[in-house]
Amino acid sequence: MPFPSLISPEALAAGTLLLDARRGEALFVQGHLVGAQEADLDRFCSLALAPGTDPARGGRHPLPAPGPWARQMAAWGITPDTWVVAYDAAQGGDGAARLWWMLRASGHDRAAVLDGGLQGALAAGLPLATGPAAPVAPAPPHPNPAWAWPTVDLATVDRLRQDIAWKVLDVRSHPRFRGDTEPLDPVAGHIPGALNLPFTENLTPDGHFKSPATLRELYLNLLNGTPPSQLVVHCGSGVTACHTLLALDLAGLPGASLYVGSWSEWCRNPLPQAKGESANS
Repeated sequence: MPFPSLISPEALAAGTLLLDARRGEALFVQGHLVGAQEADLDRFCSLALAPGTDPARGGRHPLPAPGPWARQMAAWGITPDTWVVAYDAAQGGDGAARLWWMLRASGHDRAAVLDGGLQGALAAGLPLATGPAAPVAPAPPHPNPAWAWPTVDLATVDRLRQDIAWKVLDVRSHPRFRGDTEPLDPVAGHIPGALNLPFTENLTPDGHFKSPATLRELYLNLLNGTPPSQLVVHCGSGVTACHTLLALDLAGLPGASLYVGSWSEWCRNPLPQAKGESANS
């Protein structure tokens, strides 16, 4: 039976490796689910803090190379048989879905996101621990010569946005997409021709993912006949885009490409920019 991409706190099995994807070491030390390892997005799952990183060349959260990422998986003790569940405190939007994508794109199929995140786990009665993560026995690095799931670069997005056979989807909030506000990047607006469906539309009011059937209807309407394999998903820096890639997977619509650099890279380059509503509004 395939390992699910989303799992409830009640369904967690003994021996599951929990990865805490919240940002900030202090948060982890103050309290994390018992047995969890720290998997801070900035420190472990991107090159955001690497010396010399330039957001104009890869965005604010560029992916690490597959080799170093395989070694990080090994440092967490992940073997091909390890069941891994990532969580954060933002219903998957603060790193857990990105971590899921990285694990799956590395060929590790036994990876999921904890539905409801830390809040859902606490509501279900899962206990907390404080202090640093408990030591784990490292595993041999996974063979990981390249990301197995599709990604696209700046030049490719610029070409595909002008191809009527493709769709480019921006999952940031409506105000950020329209260019009303931009709290993180130097320029407000969006990639011309992009559609807009915020990643928060994947969730119910209580912070859980919508049902696969509901997500399927949502994204089939957005795709409007375009196959998922001809969809590019992006956000501000390639993090919440993975939330929508997870939703597409839950909907039975896998195969979309991740634009890792996203708006944080695009807006720092001499490329067209737009403001206002998208064509799907």
